[in-house]
Amino acid sequence: MTDETKNVEPEGSIEEYGEQYDKFISKKAELKDFKSTSGFSVAPLYSGGDAKRQDEFPGFYPFTRGIHPPMYRTRYWTMRQYAGFGSAEDTNERYRFLLERGQTGLSVAFDLPTQVGIDSDSELAKGEVGKTGVAIDTLDDMRTLFNQIPLGDVSTSMTINSPASVILAMYIAVADETGIPRDALRGTVQNDILKEYIARGTYIFPPEPSLYLIADTFRFLSKELPKWNSISISGYHIREAGSTAVQELAFTFANGIEYVKTALDAGLDIDVFGQRLSFFFNAHNDLFEEVAKFRAARRIWAKIMRERFGAKNPKTWTMRFHTQTAGSMLTSQNPDNNIVRVAMQALAAVLGGTQSLHTNSKDEAVALPTEDSVRTALRTQQILAHESGVTHTVDPLAGSYYIEAMTDEIEKLTWEYIKKIDDLGGALKAIEKGFQQSEIQQSAYEWQREIENNERVIVGVNKFQPEKEEEPGDILRVDAAVEKRQVDKLKAWKANRDNDAVKNALAKVRQTAESKGEIFETIIDAVKVKATLGEVIGEMKIVFGEYRENVVL
Repeated sequence: MTDETKNVEPEGSIEEYGEQYDKFISKKAELKDFKSTSGFSVAPLYSGGDAKRQDEFPGFYPFTRGIHPPMYRTRYWTMRQYAGFGSAEDTNERYRFLLERGQTGLSVAFDLPTQVGIDSDSELAKGEVGKTGVAIDTLDDMRTLFNQIPLGDVSTSMTINSPASVILAMYIAVADETGIPRDALRGTVQNDILKEYIARGTYIFPPEPSLYLIADTFRFLSKELPKWNSISISGYHIREAGSTAVQELAFTFANGIEYVKTALDAGLDIDVFGQRLSFFFNAHNDLFEEVAKFRAARRIWAKIMRERFGAKNPKTWTMRFHTQTAGSMLTSQNPDNNIVRVAMQALAAVLGGTQSLHTNSKDEAVALPTEDSVRTALRTQQILAHESGVTHTVDPLAGSYYIEAMTDEIEKLTWEYIKKIDDLGGALKAIEKGFQQSEIQQSAYEWQREIENNERVIVGVNKFQPEKEEEPGDILRVDAAVEKRQVDKLKAWKANRDNDAVKNALAKVRQTAESKGEIFETIIDAVKVKATLGEVIGEMKIVFGEYRENVVL
């Protein structure tokens, strides 16, 4: 195996950078003259010119300073607020509310029954329908979810993992019936099962068949939806479970290595599927550590893809990522303080060069966000983009002694963790041995111990507490009637369909699963003849079984 930790010289020169920058801006009809508030001209890039160290340039390997030469000068990150609650009608209303106020991408939150592949009429779903996200049982629910939203014009992200192929099949079926070409669809499906075993828990099948489903999704999307990201390899939930920044990167990239190996074993071309791998990271509280983390992450993934796997297409070397501010850092005490935390975390993501961003709402430690609080969260991104000046030049903190030293240190420690996981046989074997879970538990314990001992200050929690407890204000509550309406709607759906067609389509899903064949097409066929999410997943459960966690103490 190639040693990715070796000192790989960065590529590009100031002249080459200038040529690539000009190519990017030539695509813009008009590019404004960037100036500071007081009128100083701002250059697209500032460089050290230190002869002892070759400068790194955005848009050139290893992409430490960004994946595009101009970065936000020609296009801001996608402002993608994560949203979903109640019924498809309720969530559609929230989506249109956000799009009308300047949001530039959609991000779907699904309820717990949907995330674990059961229908709303299941006994196991009682009391959970529509509570943590939107309930999606049928193709009609997906139609309603995106009613009056032009799928060919909007980018859609879906936080769904084990049932990802079924949910995405429903989305594609809606596009098909509305005449939108598949190659026009843009978005991301999370589809990252390994982090579910590590940190989140919404798994269904054992690891091996889960990886088969993921590889088949890579195959189908590479062929049919070339603009769609086939996976969002997620460090976010690893960090939310209590990991450090280094563990977040190391465990995420170890998972990424496992996915690439699985796809290669399935005969897929790394320079095709590798272009549509994306990542999802957490923006935590330590501003400079987070900026350094994002810079190190791009460098590490570029080396993994080029040095370890031998990918030749430069697009496969670039790490594109979505960021969400840290939900675990929100406090139910003094929720207004969360507005400041979110702004600081969002600033770190932007300074770190994210391609997409969700800002949490101040009340999410208490309940689902209200329209007022989600509007403030979106306005936070818009203020950063249009008022702060941080988008005027690429990688504005590059060259800082502190940032550069921390970037190098995070990279070094991340490689050390990746080597440990390699020595254990890779991410999957390490998960089975409880390695990642144990490391995260220890980090989470240390964090909590520091808070309880007042070694780490959380404003409004263990210091600077208010004299009077602040009232949380309006709280969004999902009406209990949502569940009954959803179940009644599902019953009517099942009563008005060709059951023989459903039975035959589900049999085809099961047969394809048994032979480990090309299953995605059979899933699309099944949902088009009105099979439900739970029914399609049920057929695969017959073949694959269900995963039972090995508890790590």
